[in-house]
Amino acid sequence: MKKTSITSVSADKHRPGKTDWPRVEQRTDAEIEQAMREDADWADLVDIDWSEAEVVVPPRKKAISIRIDEDVLSFFKRPGSGYQKRINAVLRGYVRHRLREVKKRA
Repeated sequence: MKKTSITSVSADKHRPGKTDWPRVEQRTDAEIEQAMREDADWADLVDIDWSEAEVVVPPRKKAISIRIDEDVLSFFKRPGSGYQKRINAVLRGYVRHRLREVKKRA
């Protein structure tokens, strides 16, 4: 590969961001909540009671090689990126179902 085709990019950690922090610090909680209510991206999250929320650490992933029928793989890839997460979610659902069955028998 020619040296001229290599691009080097570094993040400047000392460059200030675009956030107007003095303006943010002057806003009250009520003003922030009102702004959230008016923002379509936040509207559904404003009235959620987060007081009993728990931090959930997802289990570690293990990289494996697995053989899957082409049509099955195509099905999971069709909606776009994230197909491995979708496959994992289906497998997790199966595991939970089977574990509930085992508990019922015990």
